[in-house]
Amino acid sequence: MLKNSNKSYGWLSIAVHWLMAIAILFMFSLGLYMVELTYYDAWYKGSLDLHKSLGMVLLGLLMFRVFWRATNIKPAELAGPKWEQRSAHWMHRGLYLGMLCLMISGYLISTADGRAIVIFDLLKAPALPWAIEKQEDIAGQVHAILSWLLIAMTTAHALAAIKHHFINKDGGLTRMLKVNTTV
Repeated sequence: MLKNSNKSYGWLSIAVHWLMAIAILFMFSLGLYMVELTYYDAWYKGSLDLHKSLGMVLLGLLMFRVFWRATNIKPAELAGPKWEQRSAHWMHRGLYLGMLCLMISGYLISTADGRAIVIFDLLKAPALPWAIEKQEDIAGQVHAILSWLLIAMTTAHALAAIKHHFINKDGGLTRMLKVNTTV
């Protein structure tokens, strides 16, 4: 089933969710690795180019994900206290906003010198026609803070899913692991 149903997410929602989760964890790890490199390290430029390219691909995937989420039904809320449902709602919004701001800050770092971002030698994301003073430094600080914040939020999200699966036994995690073919 491509689209979501009242009981489950469709395979496209599931695939995009896990693809982005894995990519974000990879990007975080790559970012930690990159900040330890010096300009003269063999993989300095390669890791930076990969990070920028994947970041732009993830921005496109995030925009698709938001569109797909807005045009599909959402499976029914899991049972639980109202505060827990509201917390989950705001956590999801926070994750989407965090990803977007993280990607925008990465874009602002990469284009601070006025040059476009080359995406896997296939496309170019042009720089904005203007820049602010110390854009690279400010965006870099924001990017670092948002990276850690997104990892913390992702960890909380994963722990909540595990709690729903093992303690509540309500099928919350299962909905994001396999497609329910019964409607």
